[in-house]
Amino acid sequence: MLLESHGAAAVRRKFQYNARSLGRNYRAAPRLAASAVPLSEFDAYIHYRPKPRKTIIPFTSRSPADGIGGPSIPPVPSGLTDKPYAMTPATHPATALPMPRSSVKHLPVNLFAAVMGLSGLSMAWRGAVTAFGANPAVGDAIGVVAVLAFVALAAGYLAKWKRYPEAVRAEFSHPVAGNFFGTVAIAILLLSSVVGVHHAGLGQAIWTVGTVITVALTFLIAGRLFRGRTEPANVVPAWLIPGVATLDIAVAGGTMPMAWAHEVNLFASAVGTVIALVFFTMIFSRLVHQDPLPSGMVPSLIILMAPFEVGFLAYVNVTGHVDLFAGMLFYFGLFLFLLLSWRVFRRPVPFAPSWWAISFPMAALANAALKYADHVQAGVLYWLAGLMLLALTVAIAVLSVRTLHGLFTHRLLAG
Repeated sequence: MLLESHGAAAVRRKFQYNARSLGRNYRAAPRLAASAVPLSEFDAYIHYRPKPRKTIIPFTSRSPADGIGGPSIPPVPSGLTDKPYAMTPATHPATALPMPRSSVKHLPVNLFAAVMGLSGLSMAWRGAVTAFGANPAVGDAIGVVAVLAFVALAAGYLAKWKRYPEAVRAEFSHPVAGNFFGTVAIAILLLSSVVGVHHAGLGQAIWTVGTVITVALTFLIAGRLFRGRTEPANVVPAWLIPGVATLDIAVAGGTMPMAWAHEVNLFASAVGTVIALVFFTMIFSRLVHQDPLPSGMVPSLIILMAPFEVGFLAYVNVTGHVDLFAGMLFYFGLFLFLLLSWRVFRRPVPFAPSWWAISFPMAALANAALKYADHVQAGVLYWLAGLMLLALTVAIAVLSVRTLHGLFTHRLLAG
């Protein structure tokens, strides 16, 4: 009887030890489950995904069937299986965090900003031929990359539209993501300048198509704001994209020879200027009076300088000269870039397609700096233009490498 009691006591101690270890697993389960909660609306839109944590199964949870040879967990008492964080197959971290699959369904429309940045970089290097005697082949090569990137993205997004039309409709109707459809129109407009250098007729045709798409898209996206009841949290820098898109009609169409092109450029400049200023005021008010932007949307702050640098380029193209007002636009855009860069680059934000939002505003600044330096003929401005061109080139090179890395590792298009 004494030996039997001693054996029973040993079994009870072993059971209590394993139960305590199991209890630690239960208490850890909420933290593990927290890493598998659905992404927020903003983070899902920008395709930011935190890396899944590695799960280490404690020794007490292993069994001889695992090939470890350690003690196995006794059957879980019925009272514990009713706990909300019991380690069932449905809630075990190994099954709660499956590896995401790559699919064209998750191709974000904001990736067309890459075409905008590459086209702007091509135009900047073309301007550097006059300013610094750069090799024109550099700008031409970047232009080819921009065209190929647009073809690939257009084919991918058309496939997404055909196979997952509900996903495209959801993206277009989203109060934030819908504004990024303006990147498609801007990309077409800028490609007209890239292609027009080598084939004037094709460039004019592309610009005409881009103008029609841009005006229609501006009516759709800007017009739906009149429905009212817009949440302050949705007033973000991406709102400026449709307004800036109409300004890009004049940026790319300044040399168009058609008789009606000047009036179209004037109309686009008027619409783009007023929309950009109104939206800039609303966004500035939201940034001052509401909660800060989610960390994944911080790179889009650079868009705030786009109306002034793109406005400079559009104004110079329409008027045909650089004057005092154009200089004021350039310098205020430069001020915003210096102010916002400190906020955007001072803290690490995980890479996501939304980082391409910095590319075209920086390209607009580099092109404006080159044009303004040619007008003023001041050495310090040439140094500034060269520095902006260097920063733009490095930024787009880094973004391109990170994007291709995400594509080849199946993370870029993962759900």
